[in-house]
Amino acid sequence: MGGLYSVLEHSAVYRAWQAPFAERKFAIIRRNNDLGAVRRVLDVGCGPGTNAAWFAACDYVGIDMNPDYIADARARFGRTFVVADVTTYTVPPGERFDFIFLNSLLHHLETASVRRLLAHLATLLTDHGHIHILDLVLPDRLSIARLLARWDRGDHPRPLEEWRELFLESFDPVLVEPYPLGRLGLELWAMVYFKGRRR
Repeated sequence: MGGLYSVLEHSAVYRAWQAPFAERKFAIIRRNNDLGAVRRVLDVGCGPGTNAAWFAACDYVGIDMNPDYIADARARFGRTFVVADVTTYTVPPGERFDFIFLNSLLHHLETASVRRLLAHLATLLTDHGHIHILDLVLPDRLSIARLLARWDRGDHPRPLEEWRELFLESFDPVLVEPYPLGRLGLELWAMVYFKGRRR
């Protein structure tokens, strides 16, 4: 799997890999939020701008540590994309975000890093804003979704209850919704959507 993982570091390959599922993965966000009311978005681990088009009507900042992803995103969208470590990224209080988005990032991080990141992101959220997290769940029972979660290049897919506990350490829940992601009626990945407010 190491060869596949290194190939996915290339922006065009990553975009092609994500394309068949990107819209279905994001549908739960559109169903539960009025994106037209969003003022300012921080897209954490934005990759090559996979979700930037959904936020065309608002102030958008994408942040990722991969400079190739960021260069590609800037060229394609002409918006604000930053190469940075989000755990040290800060903004003045008047420039905080009312919509912070993490799309399939946290299962790449060990638990202590997830805790640090979520605690820091709470400081970047406006008083009335929300964090929105989509991530990979490790199902309890043997299934295709469990096998694919184990084979994912992220080494830390977690059971739903473990995700819930991590999210609630930094945020008050608005919605915790598990959902399947797949094709032709076959569940390939088990996902969770978390929407929360800062404490």
